Amino acid sequence: MDAAIPGPPLEVLAEADCQLGEGPLWSVDEESLLFVDITAGALRSWTAADGLADRRRFDGLLGFAMPRRGGGLVAGVDRRLELVAPDGSSRTIVTVEPDHPDNRFNDAKCDPAGRLWAGTMSMHREPGVAALYRLEPGGELEPAVTGLTISNGLGWSPDARTMYLIDSPTQRIDAFDFDLAAGALSNRRPLVEIDPAEGLPDGLTIDAAGGIWVALFGGAEVRRYGPDGALDLRLPLPTSNCTCPALGGADLRDLFVTTAKHKLEPDQLARQPLAGALFHGRSPWPGMPLNRFAG
Repeated sequence: MDAAIPGPPLEVLAEADCQLGEGPLWSVDEESLLFVDITAGALRSWTAADGLADRRRFDGLLGFAMPRRGGGLVAGVDRRLELVAPDGSSRTIVTVEPDHPDNRFNDAKCDPAGRLWAGTMSMHREPGVAALYRLEPGGELEPAVTGLTISNGLGWSPDARTMYLIDSPTQRIDAFDFDLAAGALSNRRPLVEIDPAEGLPDGLTIDAAGGIWVALFGGAEVRRYGPDGALDLRLPLPTSNCTCPALGGADLRDLFVTTAKHKLEPDQLARQPLAGALFHGRSPWPGMPLNRFAG
């Protein structure tokens, strides 16, 4: 393993009791953290003033919920994309991968131009049947990266010239050259490789210095890698299944991490009573403001 500075353990922020907590996003406007419990179909939030709250329930597995400019959400529910209006009404705009009914939407982010990038995953790890899709505001959903198995964490460098993507079974963080004006990807290459014994790379976020924060599912750890792929910080958790980090708070230096009970046996749950909790720490580097969907 690369040498790295061991950071302080992350602390419990809220006992959220998530079966599969994921997708944390910091909303500057609302001063709140939004995240999902996938298996419950629940969009949840946390604020310093009010703590945890349930925002909305969806009919299906909720892979992600992304705020839209002007209000409302775009959400990945099972294999469909739903637009939620500010008044709470919703409609399905597209359903993907009809030949793979056991797939579902998973992680998603928006680029600085307001495009939605949303990945799917095979719930049975069938190789190559998932994809990363791109949705232009006012446009059609198009596949951008095919041949994936579990499309997972993604994000952009501060200058938006590089996009990062995890296809979890590859045990890698890949980098692409990114053309922001065209929304085009090229020159895919591996940036970070992670030993399977150290956990499965899951969700990620990027800080304002270009550092890549990744949660290791089964690895009880969040790591920060530099833009060159060098490991420089490791943060342990008291539960094995950490799923995704996010940076937020007033100065964007609050580190939030979602976790999961998913796939833990009863004896593991007994040893990990904080599985499914929301964790918190402080980052030496600030994050970047949330990009909202412009559609």
